[in-house]
Amino acid sequence: MPLAMILAALGSGAVIGLILAGLGAGGSILMTPLLVYAVGVSSAHAAVGTSAVAVTLNALVGLAGHARAGTVKWRCAGVFALAGVIGATLGAELGKALDGKRLLMLFGLLMIVVGLAMLRPRRSEERADVQLTAASAGRLLPRLIPIGLGTGLLAGFFGIGGGFLIVPGLIAATAMPMRFASGTSLVIVAALGATTATSYALSGYVDWPLVGVLAIGGAVGAALGIKGTAALASHRGLVEKAFAVLVIAVGAYVALGR
Repeated sequence: MPLAMILAALGSGAVIGLILAGLGAGGSILMTPLLVYAVGVSSAHAAVGTSAVAVTLNALVGLAGHARAGTVKWRCAGVFALAGVIGATLGAELGKALDGKRLLMLFGLLMIVVGLAMLRPRRSEERADVQLTAASAGRLLPRLIPIGLGTGLLAGFFGIGGGFLIVPGLIAATAMPMRFASGTSLVIVAALGATTATSYALSGYVDWPLVGVLAIGGAVGAALGIKGTAALASHRGLVEKAFAVLVIAVGAYVALGR
């Protein structure tokens, strides 16, 4: 691997780790464009597969902290993840069958839609203690399953963690507080990422040495992001809007095939 590619991969991993640690779910949507346009991965499918592995590793690292803090709703995560894995399996096969240039164009369009959605104000009625039980299953399952299936389909198709879809999906389905949705989403991100990564790896679309370099960069970025979280807390809304604009701009660049 050329030195320039290693340095670009380290930087890209650090950027994603920084965003994920500072803002939570959503940063991984930049991984594939970074691999294609900054690192220089020539195959769109290899970029998607490699991105899926890196996203899975990032999610597992973040999940450990949330599990210790008790901010994971495991039963809700299990149902959502199971439906999502089915969707991701189908989505990954569809993504691999699509022409690489068209896949990138659709990815760019998705980024624009996601960025616009991030700019919308959040409205939710929080339920402080959401529990998936026999009594609540009739209310929660009809919401968790279809949202999980749809999210998994997109995650598998584009090789993304889908956290930017999972968090609002969990809140819409259960009205759980944001801190629990963020923690719970990492279980699902890891499951969907692993499903997509496995599918692409079996087809030879994962650059394993590059995954290692991205992981190192991601760890450095995450450490910096954790340190800066407190400093950004009072400006979180502004930072999230700036990130949404960045996602839209990158999406437009990718969709236009630049």
